Amino acid sequence: MSGAAVNSQRGQLLSDTLATAKSEGRSALIAYLPAGFPTVDGGIEAIKAVIDGGADVVEVGLPHSDPVLDGPVIQTADDIALRGGVKIADVMRTVREAHEATGNPILVMTYWNPIDRYGVERFTAELAEAGGAGCILPDLPVQESALWREHAEKHGLATVFVVAPSSKDERLAQITAAGSGFVYAASLMGVTGTRATVSSQAKDLVERTRATGTGLPVCVGLGVSNATQAAEVAGFADGVIVGSAFVKAMLDAPDDAAGVEAVRALAGDLAKGVRGRA
Repeated sequence: MSGAAVNSQRGQLLSDTLATAKSEGRSALIAYLPAGFPTVDGGIEAIKAVIDGGADVVEVGLPHSDPVLDGPVIQTADDIALRGGVKIADVMRTVREAHEATGNPILVMTYWNPIDRYGVERFTAELAEAGGAGCILPDLPVQESALWREHAEKHGLATVFVVAPSSKDERLAQITAAGSGFVYAASLMGVTGTRATVSSQAKDLVERTRATGTGLPVCVGLGVSNATQAAEVAGFADGVIVGSAFVKAMLDAPDDAAGVEAVRALAGDLAKGVRGRA
């Protein structure tokens, strides 16, 4: 099979997975866990566990020393990973082993600076070779994304942009026109973290994003931590994104093995939520 054909298959996997969830009358469950947390091997086992528990898609976080979107829970995990010496090569290994073991789409969520320093062509080529489905780039402005998108498209990688309640309609249209895979709708202004209630702004943001005419699924993140909240968001979004709750479950566990079981159980609970069985 040619490289182009493999890229095409990989680029289609994320879209197909989200479409399958929709055909089943439910939202997709998208889980986030940072690479290298608690260790590289432990992080890979945790990702396998959340997929085994019911996650459809996984975002692998590339730990960063200045995570502007991430709250204290994910910052703590990133600090552990960085102190452990995690490198981009470990992120690629995490993507490769998680995808090979499960067949599910695995994305990388990263700030722009590490990619810029590593080299866009090198990063996209290695991510594609590892079987990655694409990237979520929360701090890359659409108007500065042409170089990234050129290389991502060459390698069949999705480019997921983040929209926020503060995004004006004109801005939403620009973002949805440039992105691929899905649109990440941040449900509130602020950083990641678990919250007692889902922001009332989330549904409005989803509706405004869809009103741009985009055919991309709109998935909601920031604040979802339990099955009840997942079911609420699943009522209006194509995907429910959960990160801090998974990381907190691992941080609170007495040991790494217990952490893996905790995230497996949480994924199972959230999977019931997105299916309306919470």
